[in-house]
Amino acid sequence: MAPLSETLVSITLDDVVLEGALEIPEGATGLVVFVHGSGSSRKSPRNNYVAHVLRDRRLGTLLFDLLTEVEDRVPEARFDIPLLSERLRAVTQWLGRRPETTSLRVGYFGASTGAAAALQAASRAPSNERVGAIVSRGGRVDMAPEALPDVQAPCLFIVGGADTQVHRLNQEAYAQLTCTKAFHVVEGAGHLFRGRGELEEVAQAAADWFAEML
Repeated sequence: MAPLSETLVSITLDDVVLEGALEIPEGATGLVVFVHGSGSSRKSPRNNYVAHVLRDRRLGTLLFDLLTEVEDRVPEARFDIPLLSERLRAVTQWLGRRPETTSLRVGYFGASTGAAAALQAASRAPSNERVGAIVSRGGRVDMAPEALPDVQAPCLFIVGGADTQVHRLNQEAYAQLTCTKAFHVVEGAGHLFRGRGELEEVAQAAADWFAEML
């Protein structure tokens, strides 16, 4: 895993302040916002590894906590997709107001429940106009069924070949997408992509998608 190197930012929304790590490499061609799943945070080693690979491809990254520490202690909040997607939309608007990020097209990298929040946020204007690509890693994309037909951003679904239930749910959701789309199976991988070379395959597939679409 790549060591975590953070430029900490505080994202002030209407009623909360969310903490994040924003990294913009020189000559960045886009910016990827990480939307972690339930029980995870911006310090997730897996997401930080993927972020490191993206920055090597001249893509900026923002890893942030969708919930405050107090909120994260409430199990129901972790699965509140409308709340998480609204936070993500607000953070996307916040990026649009910052001088160093306002000109960059935004992509979403969502894992587990975070993928549902990413799809729901991207399906709504004006987010639909600003979000240029989405990658779902082992995403619970079935938790945002009403959003799927309205997503305009190109979507890449990455699933583990051994993650049988999530694989099936992703196939069903994938069929409902009307945007540019692709489906990538990491053979033999489980939900967390812990096997040798599995996370590396995820990161490279995501980097290729974002580099092309953003």
